[in-house]
Amino acid sequence: MINIVKVSLLLVVMLLCESTLFAQEYTISGRVKDAANGETLLGATVLVESGGGAITNEYGFYSLSLEKGKYTITYKYLGFDDVVKTVDLDQNKTINIELVAKANVIGPAIVSAKSLEKKVENKKISVVKMETAKIKEIPVIFGEVDILKTITLLPGIQSAGEGNSGFNVRGGSQDQNLILLDEATVYNASHLLGFFSVFNGDAVKDLEVYKGGIPAKYGGRLSSIVDIKMRDGNAKRFSAIGGIGTISSRLTLEGPLVKDKSSFMIAGRRSYADVFLPLSSDRSVRESKLYFYDLNMKANYELSDKDRLYVSGYFGRDVLGLSQLFKINWGNATATLRWNHLVNEKMFVNTSLVYSDFNYGFDIKFAENASFGLDQAINDIYIKSDWTNYLNPNSKLNFGGQVTYHRFNPGLFSANNEDSRAIFQDIQLEKKKALENGLYIDHEYTHSKRLNMRYGLRVSSFSNIGGSEFVYTKDPQTNEPISALTVKDSFSNGDFYNTYIGLEPRASISYNLASTLALKGSYNRTFQYIQQASNTASAFPTDQWFSVNKNIKPQKADQVALGIFKNFDIGLETSMEIYYKWMDQQIDYRDNAQIAFNENLDGELLLGKGWAYGAEFYVAKTEGKSSGFISYTWAKTMRQIEGISGGDPYVANFDRRHNLSLVFTQKFSKRLLATASFVYSSGQPFTTPISKYYYGEKWNAEYDQVRNNYRIPAYHRADIGVTLKSKEKPDKRFKSNWNFSIYNLYNRDNPYAIYFRTVETEDLEKNPDAIVGNTAAFQTTLFRMIPAITWNFEF
Repeated sequence: MINIVKVSLLLVVMLLCESTLFAQEYTISGRVKDAANGETLLGATVLVESGGGAITNEYGFYSLSLEKGKYTITYKYLGFDDVVKTVDLDQNKTINIELVAKANVIGPAIVSAKSLEKKVENKKISVVKMETAKIKEIPVIFGEVDILKTITLLPGIQSAGEGNSGFNVRGGSQDQNLILLDEATVYNASHLLGFFSVFNGDAVKDLEVYKGGIPAKYGGRLSSIVDIKMRDGNAKRFSAIGGIGTISSRLTLEGPLVKDKSSFMIAGRRSYADVFLPLSSDRSVRESKLYFYDLNMKANYELSDKDRLYVSGYFGRDVLGLSQLFKINWGNATATLRWNHLVNEKMFVNTSLVYSDFNYGFDIKFAENASFGLDQAINDIYIKSDWTNYLNPNSKLNFGGQVTYHRFNPGLFSANNEDSRAIFQDIQLEKKKALENGLYIDHEYTHSKRLNMRYGLRVSSFSNIGGSEFVYTKDPQTNEPISALTVKDSFSNGDFYNTYIGLEPRASISYNLASTLALKGSYNRTFQYIQQASNTASAFPTDQWFSVNKNIKPQKADQVALGIFKNFDIGLETSMEIYYKWMDQQIDYRDNAQIAFNENLDGELLLGKGWAYGAEFYVAKTEGKSSGFISYTWAKTMRQIEGISGGDPYVANFDRRHNLSLVFTQKFSKRLLATASFVYSSGQPFTTPISKYYYGEKWNAEYDQVRNNYRIPAYHRADIGVTLKSKEKPDKRFKSNWNFSIYNLYNRDNPYAIYFRTVETEDLEKNPDAIVGNTAAFQTTLFRMIPAITWNFEF
């Protein structure tokens, strides 16, 4: 460990000294923004005609060090007109650029060889990035724009199922994805039990998903990072964006606080199914509740040429209640305070203070004046600082750290009134606390026009704080706890114990075989210290988060990936990637596990190893009036855990062997746009009974020891959507469009769940071959054909 730290420090010194090796160097730095609204442009390209260049960071900042001389510099961003500047560099200079969006011209696309070359160079292995404008074109259920459902159309990212915002990435479970909103962790990303995600598309500026090749600045999850950034707000003028849809409506307001210096954005959304419930003739329906709402807020202020302050937040809630019988509610709250500081022309630093909270509760009425409730929560407070040193045009050093304080409330079971307290007393499962830390260093280096690389190291640690825990001794044959050998350890309130340390090397490399052909590879090791207790393929808000301890060791994964990227002069981008992932300390549950409101949860868990591998193919046409993409993934995900399936390997319950997506968009005119999509995926594995027996005056199912021994039928559907824009008038700022969509065009009965019961007489209408009295499998379907209409506007 000490040697690794020494080597890392030596690397920092060498890299810092590297910038002094270039004689008479000066630096051009600044920000690149959208001329229409002042939003900074992430990933804009700054090209030097004589060679070299830079890419703007997430705050639109760039820094480029060159020798003294005269240069022609081009600023480029997809969908915007280029800006060309001639710079006589004889001192450090700050050049801020505003790019103008291209006119909406319908016609053949002109694809230059230079743009194709830059696309293949800038494409990162195992990284997905989608423009929000493209996301809004793809039809989804009820016409609601959903960024999480849209990314499942891309290779390597598999939907957890219909009616679920969850997703699995390269053989990982849903809780192995870290979802960030302006750097704040979002622990539950679903509305209405998973039918919609919590992200309002009008408030989102940028979305990036790391499936592999994860930079060292990110940590805490095994499988993926979903980094979502909110819009800063229009710094030029006041404006509004909104829409009225089938299931919900939304409104976003933005504008300058001080023109070109400070801006704000506030976006709200609410569903309104509950508005119509009082119209029902059924009293129980009238007294029911069913709605969600969310609110995004952000503001920023330029303190000086070198300092900018950002504050952003999210608050969302779901409420579902059936008459007076029960009510459940859950929601996220996040807050982020960020300070951007330019130390000098080459050194950029961002420091953030972040708060994240997810809580869940339900109330159940069991008598006329008696009811009880259950509340669970997890919340974090953390501070992080990320530094970037632009050493020279070919070398960039990133380093920083993060300290996170976790608090877990596994459950408070309480009476809601005095009548209820007369029946039972409150029960509070012991609350838990923990501290998680991370330090990293990361170097991006361009060796030549053909070869560039990125390598780094993250050192993470995790400690439990205070409280108590059960320590189990497990039977080596069955892997189950021996109750007689179970002891309880107690610790003082401020004691740190069970400290784990993880070394996480990261590396990626890219070699251009030709100007439009590149070979890329990556390796990353990741550790995960908190996880979710869920024994289904689809995670729910009720699933409890818990941390590692003496019984549960940190999860660890090593992944390698290799990809080839090729662009064609007809406007096609293609790629193929293969990957293999090894996973240790993977969690599954023993048969008949009780995981809800269980203070001895550790005793229900079984640990073992896992592995996943696959191949991903992607073809996209991004230019011209006809565009779209084809995505196909072949993947396999396995687990091997003592105590499950006789200790033999078995497929994970979220394994889907084949995943295919097709998306096609046609622009008929400046006003008319049509999109169609098709998805296909193999059925999820599940465990079926092999026989039944009569005992205890009822029939009971008997299961084989092999877990996930069967698959539900394959899932497939087609969707279409048409957008009709209003006529644009030069003297009017108001714009609007109508979106018409059909989800599940051919009315496919896709399986949501499979269950077993006795065949009744009425079942013979659908299945004449069934035998009344026998046990058979039945399918639950959530959605068939669903038309939707949405009116969108902006001014």
